[in-house]
Amino acid sequence: MGRTSVQYRWYRVCQAVAMRFDTKIAIAVQEDLAVWQKLNVTGFLASAVAGGRPEVIGERYQDGSGNLYLPMFRQPVLVYAASGQALSDAHGRALARELDIAVYIEDMFKTGHDADNRAAVRAVAAGEMPLVGLAVYGPKNAVDKIFKGLPLHP
Repeated sequence: MGRTSVQYRWYRVCQAVAMRFDTKIAIAVQEDLAVWQKLNVTGFLASAVAGGRPEVIGERYQDGSGNLYLPMFRQPVLVYAASGQALSDAHGRALARELDIAVYIEDMFKTGHDADNRAAVRAVAAGEMPLVGLAVYGPKNAVDKIFKGLPLHP
């Protein structure tokens, strides 16, 4: 599937900005999820990177009236679309490279809190995870290899 002109321009902007960083934050989400599920998975996976790697967070924002806002990532986050098999393959590559990984599995849609989410993941072997999302943080070249061939999410 080809990119629209807006997607292509955004892709080029992300690539240009990402070139300034030695590291990369990338998230892949299963392409056939409902929109609310894609957004939920992306939010949870982004929070994992932020919580696990505090150096990726910038300074607080402040508006012209003096109101303070929470800090955000200091670099772009690229979000890819993937099939279940592509997520599984990327997961295996990320594990082999021993990068920082966050996972979101199908069973987490049925849980109500963090302890149940952790229990759901703990109950499944790595190679059998029903992945619907994956986040990876690490050296730019290594992360690029993990997600090679996946399109940016539309």
